[in-house]
Amino acid sequence: MNPIKTFPKGGVHPEENKLSSDRPIERFPIPKQVIIPLGQCLGAPAEVIVNKGDTVKTGQLIGTAKGFISANVHSSVSGKVAKIDEVMDHTGYRKPAVFIDVEGDEWAEGIDTSDTIIRDITLSREEIIERVKTHGIVGMGGATFPTYVKLSIPKDKKADFVIINAAECEPYLTCDNRLLLERAEQFLIGVKILMKAVDAPKALIGIEKNKIDAARYLDKMIKSDSYYNGIEVQLLKTKYPQGGEKQLIKATTGREVPSGKLPIETGCVVVNVASTYAIYEAVQKNKPLISRIVTVTGKSLKRPANLEVRIGTPANLLIEACGGLPEDTANVINGGPMMGKSVSVTDFPVIKGTSGILMLNVKDAQPRTVGNCIRCGKCIQACPMGLEPYYLCRVSRQKDFESTESHNIMDCIECGSCEFTCPANIPLLDYIRFGKAKTGQIIRSRNQK
Repeated sequence: MNPIKTFPKGGVHPEENKLSSDRPIERFPIPKQVIIPLGQCLGAPAEVIVNKGDTVKTGQLIGTAKGFISANVHSSVSGKVAKIDEVMDHTGYRKPAVFIDVEGDEWAEGIDTSDTIIRDITLSREEIIERVKTHGIVGMGGATFPTYVKLSIPKDKKADFVIINAAECEPYLTCDNRLLLERAEQFLIGVKILMKAVDAPKALIGIEKNKIDAARYLDKMIKSDSYYNGIEVQLLKTKYPQGGEKQLIKATTGREVPSGKLPIETGCVVVNVASTYAIYEAVQKNKPLISRIVTVTGKSLKRPANLEVRIGTPANLLIEACGGLPEDTANVINGGPMMGKSVSVTDFPVIKGTSGILMLNVKDAQPRTVGNCIRCGKCIQACPMGLEPYYLCRVSRQKDFESTESHNIMDCIECGSCEFTCPANIPLLDYIRFGKAKTGQIIRSRNQK
């Protein structure tokens, strides 16, 4: 492996709490009913193409992408459509969804459900991208950006590297780590598929040092088989947010994404571990994205676990299977503690971007008294994007969106490092997210004129 690398600006090191790192992946039983939201990507929700009373099969298309930034949605089970209604998702908003009562597990025709590993990649570049699009693959690290858009490189650009985000820098989460340890061959074939899709000669798997077992295992596999030529494991310093797209590119290649630009400007295409595995299944097994691995965890939880779950499974069933909601739970978070979102209900459906369900106890989630900014500069030192969080917070509160734009608020990756280090306990990220959302609206409106 190459020497340990990292990004140069900012970053923090929160308590890791990888409580489920030694827990093998368990296949969670199919529930009696799934609730499949039509909006499971960063973009427009899918348009429903089934009706109440319809019989559907596992893997069948039930929602078609509406627009360029959108993703198809498939049934994760076989059964009957009970209703098409709204459900409160992890964001706290009610969204349209398809409710399906489960009847057995009959798969749609053409999907390979066997455990046979297929290495020979027969699809062309164009066919791979089309398969990724039709099978609804999105970024499964949480961002849920449609993956086919990333792979559709403009004609005037060239991909030098495929970079696999295996950092899993969020505390508590271990789903990617377990996938690498238990399904390494399928994952590495997925990397080769990505290299072919974007015509990149090299792939770098960026993985933090605290997952050294997975790093060594992958490195040994790669070096023992010429099939994996062009793939390298890059060990990274354990530092948050090492998995940020721009930070990962800087750490692994030394290249820097310009402000306001996309990774392809540096010749890089970045894809998450789980998305890479889903691409293998889509291309080699013709399987749509209908399940994922979810880390269910928390210091007071009886049995932290990594569960392979059908999309649409209510989260409270996963919590019950891991011992039930601990009595001292103060906060339930969809995702990790740094970038995840608190939820007001526990029966929200698992979606493509659900990487973890975290129960924070009273001690760790205890509200802190907010004080006044003391101009200590810790938030500036922690910011991996080189921004001034204290200033962006202030002008966002004042609704001075000219200043938020001129001070590059759109470059914020919302990692929360600033808030983590603030001695005054100011909710910097909340205000910055507000300012960023409003600034983005202004920029989009201006560009449409």
